[in-house]
Amino acid sequence: MIALNDKMDLLTENDICFYSRKSKFTSKGESTANQIEMGQDHALKHFGVNIKKENIFEDEGYSGGNVDRPEFKRMMDNIKKKKYKILICYRLDRISRNVLDFADIMEVLEKYDVAFISIRESFDTTTPMGRAMMYIASVFAQLERETAAERIRDNMIELAKTGRWLGGITPQGFKSEPIMYLDQKGKERTLYKLAPISDELKLMKLIYNKYLAFQSLTQLETYCLQENKKTRNNNDFSRFALRSILSNPVYAIADQDMYEYLVNNNYGVYVEREKFDGKRGVMAYNKTLQKKNQTNKIRDNSDWIIAVGKHKGTVPSRDWIEVQNLLEQNKSKRFRKVKNSESLLSGILRCSNCNSYMRPKMGRLNKEGEQIFYYMCELKEKSKKARCDMKNVQGNNLDKLVIEELKMQSQNESLFSGRIKNEKMNIETTQNSIKDEITSLENNIKNNEQAINNLVNSLAKGEETTASKYIMSKIEEMDKQNAKYKDRLSLLRNQSNNNDLKNNGYDIMKDMLDNFAKIIDTLDVHGKRNLIKGIVEKITWDGEFVDIVIFGAEHKKKEQKE
Repeated sequence: MIALNDKMDLLTENDICFYSRKSKFTSKGESTANQIEMGQDHALKHFGVNIKKENIFEDEGYSGGNVDRPEFKRMMDNIKKKKYKILICYRLDRISRNVLDFADIMEVLEKYDVAFISIRESFDTTTPMGRAMMYIASVFAQLERETAAERIRDNMIELAKTGRWLGGITPQGFKSEPIMYLDQKGKERTLYKLAPISDELKLMKLIYNKYLAFQSLTQLETYCLQENKKTRNNNDFSRFALRSILSNPVYAIADQDMYEYLVNNNYGVYVEREKFDGKRGVMAYNKTLQKKNQTNKIRDNSDWIIAVGKHKGTVPSRDWIEVQNLLEQNKSKRFRKVKNSESLLSGILRCSNCNSYMRPKMGRLNKEGEQIFYYMCELKEKSKKARCDMKNVQGNNLDKLVIEELKMQSQNESLFSGRIKNEKMNIETTQNSIKDEITSLENNIKNNEQAINNLVNSLAKGEETTASKYIMSKIEEMDKQNAKYKDRLSLLRNQSNNNDLKNNGYDIMKDMLDNFAKIIDTLDVHGKRNLIKGIVEKITWDGEFVDIVIFGAEHKKKEQKE
């Protein structure tokens, strides 16, 4: 975090932003207008600058219990774009009433070198004491996180001992079924257990048996494709999905062999040995580490919470254990995609029949000593032609054909420029409409706020009368209207930003296409592939023609000549 007191001469009115929040209109507490006035006074007194109007963010009618506030989110987006050096607010709880949210906000501010000042509490990270306070707040927030996580785990362990289903997506082969019971006080309660779906469970058992026979995930995947075995969502089984099924103990019969295996392999078993009686299945909780915007990761065995469920087991424990041993042995034999350092269309070219990617497959050396390769449909290869029989295409020639076609199109300005020009005109028309509506909304909000202030002043002068009730009702009505205006304003600003990005994207795309012929031959394979991806929406092969679709342009079909 920067210490700005030593750099006051570097500050301008652009460097400071102010945030104000009020849960709802009320005569108590400081209004957003008063908060802003105090912020302006503080900025002028301590930094010698005023805060620009566009750097002031106001959320009225929003709770501080969470950060789902339109102006607050817009301000934080600007902070991440490094627009400010200081954030000022009137009081800490204007930013957040939640200590965990507050700690997260402080982390963002520190990451982007933005100092934080709370006028009321004298919380000022431009000073050593203020920064110390911030770190103390972070420590307590971390402690609260860890305590909450420990409490959740303890509760989960207690619930796991009952063998119930705790919610979420059920494993294939099961559905969630409610069970009614009476608690100790005689009150009716509901818990859930896994109930079998016979057809799905039959398929799960088949998958285990076939894996034991093939001892290969790749061969198991091929079998499922050839036999048209599908997931419950009617998708093809991938190796990842098959591995997930094969490693899930929910299908295993909970007997003594299973108990020994789990304990010896450091799984967290939280029920007595006697519960593994060979009648029911295993339940595993806390298997994955789930983080927002990230792929779930499998936790270490010791973090799993293992219990005995209320459902019947399907797969004999000895089979399940043998499957785990095979999966472990085969870890080093991961599926290897066919790679070729010279294939330009890897990850771009698709089969027009099934829409699978076409992967490079090595061939012979030609008379000139050049390595020949072919593009083969991935589904054709995996299913051994059972699901797709698309003709292979000679990759060396196809790569050259695509490059030559793109060079030719890059020199044909009318093909692409006209479409780009039309799209940019559409964006400009939309932006003008958005701009007009934003101006109208800002004026409506301003007029409503002025009207509310006038009504408040008239209330302050008058006595409790029938008219005062009408005035309060009118104030609440305008306040709700302003909240709707602000929601719409936030939405329009986001649309405007997206249109700007789209507009810039068209400019970049046009520039890439205009210069394609000049630079493509100067790049290595990786660079060429990325350049093609930047201007081509898709390329497909139908056994006779290659179909090239450039972003925003009409597509061209070219015959592949052997």
